[in-house]
Amino acid sequence: MPPEHDDQLVATYHQHMLDEHTPANTVKARLRTLRSVGAPGIATREEIEAWWRSRNDRSPSTRKTDLANLRAFYRWAQRWEHRTDDPTVRLDAPNVPKGLPRPIARAELLTLLEKLEGDLRRAVCLGAYAGVRVAEAASLDWSDVDVETRRARVTGKGQKTRKVALSTLLLDNLLPNTGGNVVAAGGKAYSTSQLERKVNRAIKAAGVDATFHQLRHRYGTLAYQATHDLVAVGEQMGHASVVTTSIYAAAADDAADKIADAVSR
Repeated sequence: MPPEHDDQLVATYHQHMLDEHTPANTVKARLRTLRSVGAPGIATREEIEAWWRSRNDRSPSTRKTDLANLRAFYRWAQRWEHRTDDPTVRLDAPNVPKGLPRPIARAELLTLLEKLEGDLRRAVCLGAYAGVRVAEAASLDWSDVDVETRRARVTGKGQKTRKVALSTLLLDNLLPNTGGNVVAAGGKAYSTSQLERKVNRAIKAAGVDATFHQLRHRYGTLAYQATHDLVAVGEQMGHASVVTTSIYAAAADDAADKIADAVSR
């Protein structure tokens, strides 16, 4: 059971997210936003707009996330007839410049593969060679892996599944098939937050200034570099839109370097 909330509608929404197996980090982020509002279940449009103005000192990315979290709550409330209105209707999300990915370097990846063992090494390989999110790596089960066709059925955001191609190199680092959870070699699966903390600490301890997510950035950058196919790369990475995938085109496209070299001759 979720903890009690001052706002009963928030408590009901919290239970709904748990029942729908919403990722733990998403649940925490949404509840954090709702707590900042106070009592969003009964808040008026004027109160929500006053709350929005009070967030003007936050960064654009933080405000955009806050608004997305709040709108998710009100969409749920309307769908299940807890409310008939959406008090965020007059709010506009700030524009957030797209940041370029920061892929981990090859030398740093090799350092990690040399120093890390067991569950840590398997998790790093899944991030670097399959481009999965940390939540997807944590939940991957051997029953979802087809060694013969080198495909894995990965459950991503919104419980959507996709088929991810696995290289021979990756399979060599994951095998033998122990049954059960892949990262834990058949043992108890890590939660998303547990695995993320453990891997990121191990990466830092190995002397590499990076995070698990930068392994995914490496995958996306190299995948686009090899194919120049935003749709295919986005499908492998589980992106909802090619707009998300396009950051890898910006990072991987070497046209600017060619221009710079050409004009300096």
